[in-house]
Amino acid sequence: MKWLLIFWGAPVTLLTGWYGLSYYDMSFGVFMLTRQAHDLVFAIYGHVLGIPPETIPPLVARAMVVDSAIVFALVALRKRREILAWCRRRFGTRGAAQSREAFASDANLSSAP
Repeated sequence: MKWLLIFWGAPVTLLTGWYGLSYYDMSFGVFMLTRQAHDLVFAIYGHVLGIPPETIPPLVARAMVVDSAIVFALVALRKRREILAWCRRRFGTRGAAQSREAFASDANLSSAP
């Protein structure tokens, strides 16, 4: 499971980092981080795919969201017993304990002289 998250998280982090730095032209002296390289990469992808380069970033973002949802769904499926146990501990027993305390205090007050 750890490797699934690493192999998913590393490309997402690298792509998002590159996109953010190159979009705002924060190159730090590296050509790949310049706005020129940014426009060139999307022009090449647009030419290869036959679509306008401006439409590629929203498509990539949508694909990253769908892929992330699939990865988190797989993790949740694998860890469903632990998640259910946590939910029961967090929400299930606390409500019952509070209601028992409320009944106990009512019983004490009703038996007062």
